[in-house]
Amino acid sequence: MKTYEVLLTKSYIVTIKADNKDLAKEFAQLYTSDISDISYLKEKEEYFEIEDIDCKINEVFEVIEAQ
Repeated sequence: MKTYEVLLTKSYIVTIKADNKDLAKEFAQLYTSDISDISYLKEKEEYFEIEDIDCKINEVFEVIEAQ
């Protein structure tokens, strides 16, 4: 099999308690992660294998106060 690098962008809604919007934004960016290979062994053996997942960017687009 050949090896490819695929750049993905994912979006999340993080509900967080903080003293202000700037801290909420900073903490959500720094302290969240969802990087895991959820493929099954059979899929890895027959079709593909994810060698590595390395998070490069975790960017906040909007911060609003929850009601």
